[in-house]
Amino acid sequence: MHSVIQQAKRLIIKVGSSLVTNDGKGLDSAAIAMWAEQIAHLRTLGKEVVLVSSGAIAEGMQRLGFDRRPTGVHELQACAAVGQMGLAQIYETSFRAHQLGTAQVLLTHADLADRERYLNARSTLFTLLRFGVVPIINENDTVVTDEIKFGDNDTLGALVANLIEADALIILTDQRGLYTADPRRDPDAQFVHEAKAGDLSLEAMAGGAGSGIGRGGMLTKILAAKRAATSGAHTVIAWGREERVLSRLAAGEAIGTQLTAQTAQLTARKQWMADHLQTAGRVVLDDGAVQKLTAEGKSLLPIGVTEVAGEFGRGDVITCVDASGKPVARGISNYASSDARRIVRHPSSEILSILGFVEESELIHRDNLVLL
Repeated sequence: MHSVIQQAKRLIIKVGSSLVTNDGKGLDSAAIAMWAEQIAHLRTLGKEVVLVSSGAIAEGMQRLGFDRRPTGVHELQACAAVGQMGLAQIYETSFRAHQLGTAQVLLTHADLADRERYLNARSTLFTLLRFGVVPIINENDTVVTDEIKFGDNDTLGALVANLIEADALIILTDQRGLYTADPRRDPDAQFVHEAKAGDLSLEAMAGGAGSGIGRGGMLTKILAAKRAATSGAHTVIAWGREERVLSRLAAGEAIGTQLTAQTAQLTARKQWMADHLQTAGRVVLDDGAVQKLTAEGKSLLPIGVTEVAGEFGRGDVITCVDASGKPVARGISNYASSDARRIVRHPSSEILSILGFVEESELIHRDNLVLL
């Protein structure tokens, strides 16, 4: 088996609470420095890296004197608020030692469910990566309630993988990977080196409820891999304290459990758009724009649109039709219908003067467009 990480260009790396906080004893500066060094190495290989880190609540518990995870929502929120300060500080210091900047990005599941906030988060992350910064993402536990009770950063890692179309998700945990049964209870448990993400038999294998520090057990990691695979991202589940685990994975070494996506990245994204049989609105294209989209694979610019029909928001999927009304494509609109109506038939260079702002130069980018 060869690690999929070697060919992956854009990576999401998720580190669990028990690793970050040395099983709840406080932030493990040596371990964090080790991962920062390896991520710096991955960057020299041309890979883009986003880090999803648990640990804020666990660090807050330690700072506030809790010896076990509190059950009250407000106590958990307070722990998250206090702990996030230490978490951000240690990551910034660790990466700065390798001349890498970091950015703190706090998200809730609601941010990724709302399409406009989803696009805003996506644009920000792409911009940070373009600046050469390592985004450090955590769930915004200070302001959410249900997510603290039921959420986990394995799922958040998968959602971020989908958000920025990552090639792979690496989940670093306190276990070597996936076994056919809980090895702590079953001496005959076999290690799973490779499987298909989304294979239902994997869920039956995932015993155990995780540590007392974090929230996710192996089942959440398998479900996260299944979710990440919907956008074509592969997942590797590995022991975070394995020597130079990230660098070795990037060199092609098979470590941990590799769960491969069966859907090609582009196919999954295009399929998601194609599945929108009912769309909120439509735009009518002139013959030149139809040619650009269908024959040349170009983006849709405002100047090629003759009419905007229906009401839709930024981030909604809309239908593109030709002059006769025949559907040509579907795609994600960068502009709400009210703004789109103002900029159609105008070159992109005039968007700023017309609207007073520029979201994107295209009405629909070709990466967010599928031909029908």
